Amino acid sequence: MAQEKYSQRALFGGAISSLFPDRFQDVSNVRQVPDHQEAFVDPARDESLIIELLDFKPDVADSGSATWFLQDLATEQDAEGSVVIEQTGVVEVPGLSYGNVPSVVTTVVGQMAISKGRQGREAQNTVRVYVANLRLKGVSTDVLITAYEPIHINPLSESATAVGAGLAAPALQSGHVPMLEVFRLAVSSFKINDWNLFGSGL
Repeated sequence: MAQEKYSQRALFGGAISSLFPDRFQDVSNVRQVPDHQEAFVDPARDESLIIELLDFKPDVADSGSATWFLQDLATEQDAEGSVVIEQTGVVEVPGLSYGNVPSVVTTVVGQMAISKGRQGREAQNTVRVYVANLRLKGVSTDVLITAYEPIHINPLSESATAVGAGLAAPALQSGHVPMLEVFRLAVSSFKINDWNLFGSGL
């Protein structure tokens, strides 16, 4: 099996870093990405990894926060048949606490049918979605780490030209680390190097 190369990626101008495979290319080199977001894609496999900084949602309970964000993503992308496959409990992350305020993480794995870009429902792909919500309460920020892994590519989807239609081959078959492992590593290696990113008042 081919050895996957990894790099510690500098995110948000180096204020944050995370470790994931080199095959994921920075989307901002191709098109504009919103300031609160960092997006990476492996075009050969139509897999993507997105890191977002969002305002903290105080009315969402920690225990269900990753699931809440998954459903929010499904609504935003006009997804059909969104299902939750598994979710984890709330885990404290000592390395990400700010001041005396602890940070917590919850994760969820879901599956949904979504279309690429402006394509209609007839071109939907079945995609597994991994979501981690890092709740940085000390700086009132919800960090969202989302990984998308296609399970079935619709022949009408624009992804079919790059990846091929039908069942997407598991990453292992092509000598790559599975998306679940890529996701876990990106979450576990997530590090804040400069807390000033979250506001000058800190």
